[in-house]
Amino acid sequence: MRIPRIVLAAPSSGAGKTSIATGLIAALTARGLRVSPHKVGPDYIDPGYHALAAGRPGRNLDPWLVGDDRITPLFLHGARGADVAVVEGVMGLFDGAAHPSVEPGYGSTAQLAAHLQAPVVLVVDAAAQARSVAALVHGFATFDPSVRIGGVVLNRVGTDRHETILREALGAAGVPVLGAVRRIEELHTPSRHLGLVPAAERSAEAVRTVRALGAVVGSSIDLDAVLRLARTAPDLGGEPWDPVAEVTQVEGRPVVAVAGGPAFTFGYPETTELLAAAGADVRTVDPLRDDALPAGTTALVVGGGFPEVHVGALAANVGLRSAIARLAGAGGPVAAECAGLLYLSRELDGEPMCGVLPTTTAMHPRLTLGYRAAVALSDSVLAPAGTRVRGHEFHRTTASPAAGATPAWQWSADGPEGFVTPNVHASYLHLHWAGSPAMASRFVAAAVRAEVAAGAHR
Repeated sequence: MRIPRIVLAAPSSGAGKTSIATGLIAALTARGLRVSPHKVGPDYIDPGYHALAAGRPGRNLDPWLVGDDRITPLFLHGARGADVAVVEGVMGLFDGAAHPSVEPGYGSTAQLAAHLQAPVVLVVDAAAQARSVAALVHGFATFDPSVRIGGVVLNRVGTDRHETILREALGAAGVPVLGAVRRIEELHTPSRHLGLVPAAERSAEAVRTVRALGAVVGSSIDLDAVLRLARTAPDLGGEPWDPVAEVTQVEGRPVVAVAGGPAFTFGYPETTELLAAAGADVRTVDPLRDDALPAGTTALVVGGGFPEVHVGALAANVGLRSAIARLAGAGGPVAAECAGLLYLSRELDGEPMCGVLPTTTAMHPRLTLGYRAAVALSDSVLAPAGTRVRGHEFHRTTASPAAGATPAWQWSADGPEGFVTPNVHASYLHLHWAGSPAMASRFVAAAVRAEVAAGAHR
């Protein structure tokens, strides 16, 4: 398939990739183009801003989570019907997964750019440099011959004179300057303990910020030059990822509720696509606003997010907490990860939660972050014992105890982690179900069995 595409990268984190990527997506969309947004790595927050700018889901491309062979199919799936694709990188261009089982640079923006045969636009924070920018760009452009840097965007430029110095210095580097963005503090995206505040939590403010970023980028970057560069990317072989082909469809059409809303913003769109392909009727429930599960709910998926920020409102929603406890107690399948584990616990920071799990959770000053290679210790509604998966951890909370009598996973010598009962699976481990699609069929089949059992007891 021929999808014009570029990858936005930077020499390091903090250069402004997300602001430039979001603004570029918004500016191209404002031109009437259908833009497919993508993000390298496991991050959930940046794709939320991308989705707001593009009007379509932001999708992740992470070989650790889904396997190398699914990267191009997933990209093509996300880019169906698009005029151009914008891929935001992760960390510095050549920075990859910090895990002993992979080679240096694995999962890096550079690896993904080479895999997708996409030209790279390097976003350089120019706030504290002048002529040195040429040496920096020259080094990045020549470090890896498999990566083609097709242009530079100068970010946080101070004055007209500063911009002139930067452009003159880069004139000899052989990499065109596609634009220069000035320092605009009012466009700063607020952060907290796990990074940027998700777009879904900022609501109207996030919409205004995305529009403003689009206006700034549209007036500061040569969009025609960006599109010409994107069109130099060659055809990509292969077929788009198809969730129907990845699962075994289950008869019965059970209602599977998936937690959403401002408290539960961490989720990959492929999860709901796989559940639907496996035969589920997928519906959203917002634990901050809905006091009951959707009518006919047989099973529940609670992904990641920030329940710790909304703990008071979650605790106050006694109706939904009770409904979830009843669902789990009656044998309805429940799958929870990270924030979902917190919500199913007895309490979070002293506030009552759903009480499904025999554990107490609380905020913690230490950030737990990293890729994990895990093995399932118990049969569950997600996977048989012995199943090997790749996931990631990303939280500043703790659970006490960290594992139940029947744990979910083991990935280190520190001991088992998570909680499994015949119908509940809860863990801190974030999974991308496209990397383990059999989970969707197994979970929907469990939902059908629970529905049949509930009918038999009525």
